[in-house]
Amino acid sequence: MQTQTHIDENTLQNAHAMRTQNITANGDAVRDYRDALGKFGTGVTLITTQTDQGPIGITVNSFASVSLDPALVLWSVAKKSGRYAAFRDATHFAIHILAENQMELAMTFAKNANMFEAPDWDLSQDNIPLAKMALARFECANEVSHDAGDHSILVGRVLRFSQRQGQPLLFSAGKFGTFTGNQEA
Repeated sequence: MQTQTHIDENTLQNAHAMRTQNITANGDAVRDYRDALGKFGTGVTLITTQTDQGPIGITVNSFASVSLDPALVLWSVAKKSGRYAAFRDATHFAIHILAENQMELAMTFAKNANMFEAPDWDLSQDNIPLAKMALARFECANEVSHDAGDHSILVGRVLRFSQRQGQPLLFSAGKFGTFTGNQEA
């Protein structure tokens, strides 16, 4: 037999304050859907690769670990992006987890694909641009891509990784921020 516990009245009111919507093509529902997704805080990454026209980068918050053995990670790229084909077809790419002080770098590559300043970058053995001051970096071979609606999911096999001390740059509800922990996991 289960014992019913008391629910705080404020908690109950907040739970009932949620509004449920169906996904439709109407503009308000799409905006509301994006806002709901924004409730999930993510890290901010910069993905780089090499093209026939030179190096390019893109700011992404859809990064996740897939597997430890083998070491696989994923991220997704919008098909409407002008950088889509370059990343979809890339044999190698690098994923950089940005530090809390790298918001300007994130904003730069959100708008421009090729804003590389020589002293801040190295080239990997696969000729991929590597940001020197990223918090963590994963050099990847493109393992597989999956069609996923208006995006493609790119899975990378991690060949090498690097990391340094620091705090990550985070993104939630359309804003950049930082993390303040309150307890150890």
